[in-house]
Amino acid sequence: MTTTDRRFLRQLPGAVALVMVVAVFFAVRLPEAPAAVKDAVASRYGFAPMSIALPGGYPQQTIRRVNKDYEHIDAWISSVGAGVAMNDLDGDGLPNDLCITDPRIDEVVVTPAPGARPGRYAPFALSNGSLPMNDTMAPMGCAPGDFNEDGRMDLLVYLWGRTPIVHLAKPGAGKLDAGAYVPTELVPGVGGRTYTGPQWNSNAVAIDDFDGDGHYDIYLGNYFPHGPVLDPRKSGGVAMNRSLSNATNGGEDYFFRWTGATAGDRPSVSFQKLDGVLPRGISKGWVLAAGANDLDGDRLPELYIAQDHGKDALLYNISTPGKIDFEAVHGTRGPGLPKSKRIGDDSFKGMGIDFADFDHDGLYDMFVSNITTSFGIQESNYHFFNTAEDEADLRARLRDGEAPWTDRSAELGTAWSGWAWDAKVADFDNSGTPAIVQATGFVKGEVNRWPQLQELAAANDMVLEDPAWWPHVTVGDDIAGGQRLAFFAKDADGRYQNVSGRLGLAIPVPTRGIAVGDADGDGLPDMAVARQWEEPVFYRNTSRSAGASLGLRLVHDTEPAEGSLPAPGSPVVGAQVTVTTPDGRKHRARVDGGSGHSGKRSSEVHIGLGENASGPVQVHLSWRDRTGQAREQDLRLAPGRHLLRLGTQAKEE
Repeated sequence: MTTTDRRFLRQLPGAVALVMVVAVFFAVRLPEAPAAVKDAVASRYGFAPMSIALPGGYPQQTIRRVNKDYEHIDAWISSVGAGVAMNDLDGDGLPNDLCITDPRIDEVVVTPAPGARPGRYAPFALSNGSLPMNDTMAPMGCAPGDFNEDGRMDLLVYLWGRTPIVHLAKPGAGKLDAGAYVPTELVPGVGGRTYTGPQWNSNAVAIDDFDGDGHYDIYLGNYFPHGPVLDPRKSGGVAMNRSLSNATNGGEDYFFRWTGATAGDRPSVSFQKLDGVLPRGISKGWVLAAGANDLDGDRLPELYIAQDHGKDALLYNISTPGKIDFEAVHGTRGPGLPKSKRIGDDSFKGMGIDFADFDHDGLYDMFVSNITTSFGIQESNYHFFNTAEDEADLRARLRDGEAPWTDRSAELGTAWSGWAWDAKVADFDNSGTPAIVQATGFVKGEVNRWPQLQELAAANDMVLEDPAWWPHVTVGDDIAGGQRLAFFAKDADGRYQNVSGRLGLAIPVPTRGIAVGDADGDGLPDMAVARQWEEPVFYRNTSRSAGASLGLRLVHDTEPAEGSLPAPGSPVVGAQVTVTTPDGRKHRARVDGGSGHSGKRSSEVHIGLGENASGPVQVHLSWRDRTGQAREQDLRLAPGRHLLRLGTQAKEE
């Protein structure tokens, strides 16, 4: 044997190992469509990035100060809090106002959307007035809604380290600024100059009429157990999740039932806090997102709770006026269906939820975000399709405890995107086919910490609850920090392609919340994106679409309280819209009260009608009026924007 032969034999095991690694990579890597396919899909869309005006003068931070037990994972603890909502706050008839939670300054900012009549007012941060506060709390999200029913949009702010605050709009405000709102406690009885009340750590809300009495109710999902997460002076009083797949030691969840309100320049609203609505195994999960929607047509909204570190929950609504009540439903496990893909029994990291009728059968489907990073944590998103025959069949199966949805994410190309967060479904090109935009990314830095995280994922659940066992994730560390916003749109063969890069959306920074609305009234939905530890960005929709659209503002048929601040009207949250286009396809949408992670879409309903809908289309409306009475009506509406007042019947203005 020659020296060359011996040298070859010594290198052979390494060469074989290298070949195997390369082979495995090509075997498991995500399938890529030909460039021409992606180009054709992307050609239907266009977005122009625009800077969002923010107030100056606030000190900025790049990471949060945290409990001493969390110091070695302070980047992990600091990985949420960027949020954005779109709505009509100044009453000009367009959802061209933004409410932004910005972790760099830990303030809640109201600012006009760029490009849509800019300069109407100066950006400002909400004031908490005389409410007790301290320096160990931070806002996590902002949800608009007319909570005191005076026709003007208020703002619900939920936080870590505190109970939520409702900022009620003052009808007599001369302009939209910090003085135009009255900060009000959602949970009464918190007194003093410095906050010493319950230390909730809230990350999700869903707003809808859960008990069917005609008034808004609120679901509040907490993440960490109640405690001093953001208090750097303390050690102890905090914990991590007891499991990565079935943790039930998180913060308690609560419902708030509307009980009364007043208008005027000293507005008020009162809610009854309800304990024990949900079973402990669900209520003590680690909630990152929630979505409310009437799935079976009984005018009562179901609730989907996306649980990080545990089982998501789909809750069937069995409430009666004055009593909020739910029953958990579960997917049926069949041959070849892993438990991880079964509604109510999954083990993935639920972090976002939205509803849409993807197949135009008149029934709602769902899209759920999970962690889907190749060679990191390879779960999958859920693209759940409704398999019921119709609403009556769906209602019967839900009553029997069955959730008849099946995941098709792998076959449709939507299974993998990254460490995913908020997701919003919208018809951005008015083709009649909705697309999915999804936030991704976790902690941005220079030192790759995926190996340590993978070790943690393989650890015994018994050690996870103690933060001391968690690997260091601090300033400079990186876990999925370069991931990019995903934009899934259908190709000619019915599969979805992620064309984010071709649309200029693939910026390598972690994103969190997504808000969607037609800010300039041109019939095309725009979107705003909140980015963690980076400035938010607004994307004006520049798609060259040949399709028509229907834009509906559905408000209660009640006169707004008198005042100088314009009133856009009180959105009929939960109202359902079914449009049938000339090709026989059905399109479903509803007035969303604030579903998702930290992004909240506009209260307007937008439905793309496609290229063939040039004349009036058939529209079926269903809603509850202020008395809680269920109503429905059929209309024929021409493409374009419409304002409808809903009382005992629908009236167009």
